[in-house]
Amino acid sequence: MIKYWRKVRNLKLDSKSLLLYAITDRAWLKGKTVAEAVEEAILGGATCIQLREKNLSDEEFLKTAMDVKAVTDKYNIPFIINDNVDIAVRVGADGAHIGQDDEEIKSAREKLGADKIIGLSAATVEEAVQAEQSGADYIGVGAVFNTLTKLDANTVSFETLKEICNTVKIPVVAIGGISKDNALQLAGTGIEGISVVSAIFAQNDIKTAASELLELAKKIIE
Repeated sequence: MIKYWRKVRNLKLDSKSLLLYAITDRAWLKGKTVAEAVEEAILGGATCIQLREKNLSDEEFLKTAMDVKAVTDKYNIPFIINDNVDIAVRVGADGAHIGQDDEEIKSAREKLGADKIIGLSAATVEEAVQAEQSGADYIGVGAVFNTLTKLDANTVSFETLKEICNTVKIPVVAIGGISKDNALQLAGTGIEGISVVSAIFAQNDIKTAASELLELAKKIIE
């Protein structure tokens, strides 16, 4: 069953916005700009974009964020900044996604304002419950499969993923090592979307990869 958004904030975000949540990684882009790759992903069916940049200066990050936001605005797709709440504020992003060791939700909310989206990573039921109680709008749970994108990530069992989905009232997105070959294994867990990096951005045909994953995501949450 599709969960509701506990707090109606950003009008770009609805119950289907997390269906195919694409996270950027410039390491895979083979000469394309991040904005170009994001547009291909959206044209293929990505329903939400997260900009993830770990190795750029703030000014370089801001420039990339502005370029990507121009694309997400064009297609009216929610635009989330990973970790860097200050950049999210400066660029006027739709929200930010933070990890367990990043800025606290209370602080992020004060900076972003009441009308923005905040997502939080969780790997246990306890972390998920705390995220919901702290005011997160959605939870990213993983890694559900082994992943090369984040080598230090521990794998979350399907049983834990399902328990999290059954416990919290806010939407849950699965992340970590998801591909077109294993995505359907997540059916029945209660998630409302899949979050992918290389399964889209490492592919030669980003648009087609996104299109295929969107169809799988729809089957998962049926």
